Amino acid sequence: MSQAIKKAWEYQLLTYPNPAVGALILYNNEIVALEAHQKAGGSHAEVLALISAYETISKKKIEFNRFNAHQAHKFLYSLPKGFFSNCIVYITLEPCSHKGKTPSCASLLAELKPKKVVIATLDPIEGHNGGVERLKEHGIAVKVGVCEKEAKDLIEPFLIWQKRAFVLFKIAQTSNGKIGGGYLSSKESLTHVHQLRALCSKMIIGGNTIRVDRPTLDCRFIDSKKAPDIIIYSKKDNFDRDIPLFKIKDREVLISSNLEYEFKRKSFILIEGGEGMINSLKDKIDWLLQYQTPKLSSHNSHYNVDIDLEFLHQDRVGVDLRLWSRNIPNK
Repeated sequence: MSQAIKKAWEYQLLTYPNPAVGALILYNNEIVALEAHQKAGGSHAEVLALISAYETISKKKIEFNRFNAHQAHKFLYSLPKGFFSNCIVYITLEPCSHKGKTPSCASLLAELKPKKVVIATLDPIEGHNGGVERLKEHGIAVKVGVCEKEAKDLIEPFLIWQKRAFVLFKIAQTSNGKIGGGYLSSKESLTHVHQLRALCSKMIIGGNTIRVDRPTLDCRFIDSKKAPDIIIYSKKDNFDRDIPLFKIKDREVLISSNLEYEFKRKSFILIEGGEGMINSLKDKIDWLLQYQTPKLSSHNSHYNVDIDLEFLHQDRVGVDLRLWSRNIPNK
C-alpha cells in the first residue's frame, strides 16, 4: 500500500478536481502493476493497474488508449472470467461506486472478481462511497484501513476543495534557504510548476513581484496555450500594462487587496511570491510545496517568516528535492 501511496503522490493536484489515487496489483504474490490516476476524466488508478496487470500476465500489449476510461472498462469486461482470480488489488481510496465521467470502478472489480481488494481509506464523499459494500455483495474479500493516515493525507486537498479553496504556496529555494538570483529550480521542477499553473483555478502573485520581476506567469514549459488567471494582491494599481503578463489571450488579470471571496470558493489556488506574500497570507495557506535545489547561495533574499509545518511527502524531481508540507496554524 505504501508503494501505491507513493505512486499517487507523483500526480498530487494534477488530478484536480479529482483526488490523487494509487493502485498496485499482486499476481501470485508478485507485483505486476503499479499505477496512479493521472488526470481528471481519464481512467482511474485501479483501471490503469488492471490494464497493466493484464499486459504483464498475458504478455500482450493493448491496442487502444488506456487513458480512455470507457474503452478500458469495455476491454476489461471482455476478458475471460477468472482472469484476475489470483490477484490482490491494493487501492489507496475506496473504488467509486457511482457513474460520472467514467464508469464505476467498484462494479468493474465486482465483475472481475480478484482474490482480494485492500483499501487504505473509505471515500468520505456522500454518494461516492458504497464501493466496499458492492465488492462484498459479490463475494470478494475486502480489507480496509491499511496505511489509512497516509491515504487521508493524500486526499486532503480533495476534501478541502469540496468546501472552499485549497490554497498551495509554492517555494523555490537553495539548500541554505535563499530565494533570489534567477531560476533556482531544475527544468523538471519548472515543468511541474507549469502543470500546476495550467490546472489551478486562480494564481495569486504579489504586486512587488509584478513591478520588479515583470513576469509572464504562463505554462510554456508544458507547451500549453492555457495560462492561469491571475490575481495581483496589491493595494495600488500602478502596473505597467505592457508587460507580457497582461498580453496573454483569454487570461483574466484582477488586482485586489481583499481575497476573502476567492478563499471561500470551491477551487484550487496557487500562490507564488516572496516574504511579503507568505507573511500576509500564512493563515490562509493549507500546504506548502518546496523545490529545494542542491546549491548554496550568498544571495540575501530568503523567507523571514515563522510557520510550523508537518512534512507529508518528499521525492526527487530532476536534481531537486520536492517537499510537500501541511501548514499548522496557531500551533
